[in-house]
Amino acid sequence: MGVGEESASLLEGELQRIYRRTLGVVAASQILAGLGIAAGVTVSALLAQDMLGSTGLAGLPSAFFTLGAAIAAFAIGRLSQRSGRRIGLSVGYLVGAVGGIGIIAAAVTGSIVLLFLSLIFYGSGMATNLQARYAGTDLARPERRGQAVSTILVATTFGAVAGPNLSGVLGDLGKSVNIPELAGPFLMSVVAFGLAAAILFFFLRPDPLLSARRFESIVAPRVGGAFDSVAAVDRRLLAFGASVMAVTQIIMVAIMTMTPVHMRAHHHGLSATGMVIAVHIAGMYLPSPLSGYLLDRLGRTPIIIAAVVILPISGLIAAFAPTGSVATLAVALGLLGVGWNLGFVAGTAMITDATPLAHRASTQGSVDVVVSLSGAGAGVMSGVMVATTSYATLSIVGGVLALALIPIIVMSQTHARRAEEGHAVA
Repeated sequence: MGVGEESASLLEGELQRIYRRTLGVVAASQILAGLGIAAGVTVSALLAQDMLGSTGLAGLPSAFFTLGAAIAAFAIGRLSQRSGRRIGLSVGYLVGAVGGIGIIAAAVTGSIVLLFLSLIFYGSGMATNLQARYAGTDLARPERRGQAVSTILVATTFGAVAGPNLSGVLGDLGKSVNIPELAGPFLMSVVAFGLAAAILFFFLRPDPLLSARRFESIVAPRVGGAFDSVAAVDRRLLAFGASVMAVTQIIMVAIMTMTPVHMRAHHHGLSATGMVIAVHIAGMYLPSPLSGYLLDRLGRTPIIIAAVVILPISGLIAAFAPTGSVATLAVALGLLGVGWNLGFVAGTAMITDATPLAHRASTQGSVDVVVSLSGAGAGVMSGVMVATTSYATLSIVGGVLALALIPIIVMSQTHARRAEEGHAVA
């Protein structure tokens, strides 16, 4: 073995060591973060419904914490680009923990203003949870990015599925210390976000994004031709990936947000609601190993097509589910989660493919701003639509919206062919 080959072998070995450590540390933080997010998502609409006395305004919490997620995504992206993932992600989770404290205080004092302000801060935890998936791709080869994203997403499952099922217990715990029942689950959010921040701050060393600059010859993105660390962002591919994530986010947030309200209107308790949301979140994250594997083997387009098929089916099942059938709603919300997972994994890979290292974290943060704002709009409109029409109408409209991905699929395929042709000519 020559000196050059030996050096390359050592570099590859070091890369794999740091890559495995990164996935382990980020996955551990995601288990905790999943607890923090899922607990709040389960009860936030119900808490707002009680405090505001209106079903039409029940979607506002989703809007506020996704607005906070948009602001945080931008800030975390910029901070990570400058200081690395370790600092960006740990700060993001700490801000989310502060938001959880504020929500509890708002429920105790009955302050609507404090509730909405705190939800914005709480949204930072959600944004950080999503930004963490990019940390898994920093040191992944282009052909393994689906696997890297899936590893991070599936780690969230363990906490995210447990969180909603603990809502009843946490509600009782809250009442025992004079905290309103629907604010009790946010106790878990505070602790979970705080611990996730500590894990990342102390153990995410060396930083994956900063380390990637040393391994750019191995991990630099490729689209058709070779991409290096100073190449321009592929704006068309970036737009396609962002569009896929935004559409799937709108559908998922709209239907998920109003499901607890719909269930309470038909006399289902918090435990039943928690179970349905747990199945939904399992659908969002648990299929990640399979979707990541298929993404790496089949490419981005077949995975997006699968999302286009599954999301309308989930909307139709939710729309026509018997009001007394928790199981049918669970199936609908589970499929909704699976459809979101497919679109999100594919979109994330496309975003990473489109961005060289010099622009990666900041561009990813900007994309997540668009995705979060899309979710915020969906949260507001979902409450209005249910109040003026019905949950069934919302579910049907949401499912049909998935068809908007069809022209994106066609355009992305055309772009990919042209990129390959241009590379062949070069």
